[in-house]
Amino acid sequence: MARDQIDMTPLKSRDELVAWLEAGVKPPSEFRIGTEHEKTPFTLLEHRPVPYEGARGIGALLEGMQLLLGWEPIMERGNIIGLYDVTGGGAISLEPGGQFELSGAPVETVHQTQAELMAHLAQVREIAGPLGIGFLGLGMTPSWSRAEIPVMPKGRYKIMTDYMPKVGAYGLDMMYRTCTVQTNLDFSSEADMVKKLRVSLALQPAATALFANSPFTEGAPNGFLSFRSEIWRDTDNARAGMLPFAFEDGMGFERYVDYALDVPMYFVKRGDAYIDVSGSSFRAFFDGKNEKLPGERPTLSDWANHLSTIFPEVRLKRYLEMRGADGAPWARLPALPAFWVGLLYDNTSLDAAWDLVRNWTAQERQALRDDVPRLGFKARIRDRYLFEIAKECLALSYAGLRRRGNIDHVGRDETRYLEPLERIIDCGKTPAEELLDKFHGPWGGSVEPAYSEYAF
Repeated sequence: MARDQIDMTPLKSRDELVAWLEAGVKPPSEFRIGTEHEKTPFTLLEHRPVPYEGARGIGALLEGMQLLLGWEPIMERGNIIGLYDVTGGGAISLEPGGQFELSGAPVETVHQTQAELMAHLAQVREIAGPLGIGFLGLGMTPSWSRAEIPVMPKGRYKIMTDYMPKVGAYGLDMMYRTCTVQTNLDFSSEADMVKKLRVSLALQPAATALFANSPFTEGAPNGFLSFRSEIWRDTDNARAGMLPFAFEDGMGFERYVDYALDVPMYFVKRGDAYIDVSGSSFRAFFDGKNEKLPGERPTLSDWANHLSTIFPEVRLKRYLEMRGADGAPWARLPALPAFWVGLLYDNTSLDAAWDLVRNWTAQERQALRDDVPRLGFKARIRDRYLFEIAKECLALSYAGLRRRGNIDHVGRDETRYLEPLERIIDCGKTPAEELLDKFHGPWGGSVEPAYSEYAF
């Protein structure tokens, strides 16, 4: 979530950076589930992008949500750019092209994730409907060019927009045209963090295939099942990817800090101002050698903000963020936290998942990640199709959720949220292949029906 941290204590040593990450360690009894999802707003009448300004714009939508929810507005230079729930910890924020993001509160069960999503949907509909705004549950905008998409009034996005074309072909597409759903999970020790990071990095392509949902660009098939995932392969490889070092001996919080110190920065925030320091490393800043802020040392806020601008397939903050899935229609959103909670929060399933991936090499993991955007389930690692691996992971997740034993008010456990993924495995097709079948069949070569069939 792009909510900038505020802690202006100057940093003195690298140990403080490590300690900041280490502070995420908590006992399993305190493990929580955070779910974040983005959705593309569109005008209900003409299926056009929604501008920020105006009586029926994104700003008006946020103001309406603030009146409804009573959440704290997040302001920047007089513009409302988000909302924060001071009581529960959830937030609503804007991605660069107006994608509307719910960053869910930390909850204990997937049942609570589902309840939070249902409440959010009802609230958003109540405000957005009268404004003529709908929301699309795909991994990428299916019909608009980048030039058509409005820019949200956030200082960090101006800096990123200027910087992205210097470091990759697709950075602006990532910012303005994609949507994801991700889940954030806890760890109980440094060793537990490393194990979960390794398992989830290796298996992120399985989630990418199960959630592949971005086969269209500007009204036509783009040749990929998850073009959103392909976009990340050429956005900014100094801050993205499969983190091969995470699988090496000696991996821990310190090793991640050393990696993050060398990732180029985007900005430093001072008061309301974003200072463009793009391209210079945090390490140079730490040594007082940032050209824009000579002699100045970073603060804990600078560190927290910098960590939020690193984009590997799984990101370490004070928790682990699973980043491989395309945005999805409503019913499939709780399936992502369910999938990863079943795999990572149950030790038996976590051990079995590690056994599944422990012998893969860095080259094999990378090749699988490179192939999955185009091939989906047909990508291979060694002698196995990703389809088989995804099916095995789903079974492990199912068993893990069963053992967790969290029952809802009518006696169902959390495995019910895996049903959309079971249907995908049963039919053997990624969601994107179903979309393409519709495009070539009942939709008659048009993506327009997506705005009704895949709307929230």
